[in-house]
Amino acid sequence: MNVFLWASFALVVLEIPLLLFAARAPRLDALVAVEAAATIWALVLILLSQGYHRSAYTDLALVAAVLAFAGSIVFVRFFERELDP
Repeated sequence: MNVFLWASFALVVLEIPLLLFAARAPRLDALVAVEAAATIWALVLILLSQGYHRSAYTDLALVAAVLAFAGSIVFVRFFERELDP
């Protein structure tokens, strides 16, 4: 295993508390946690692409980052009335 694979493993392990928080938090706080988790997953995919020398993982990371942002916009739009303070 090289350094990139160890770093990706560390990021995945450190994401567990973030996902537990997202499961128990109110909707708006959970949305922020899920956005942070999506960013970390994109970084994990980029590290895996470097670790395995596969450029397809980089493309997948870019698509995942864009779709995560679009999904959060849809989530906010759908729950717009419930998220107002």
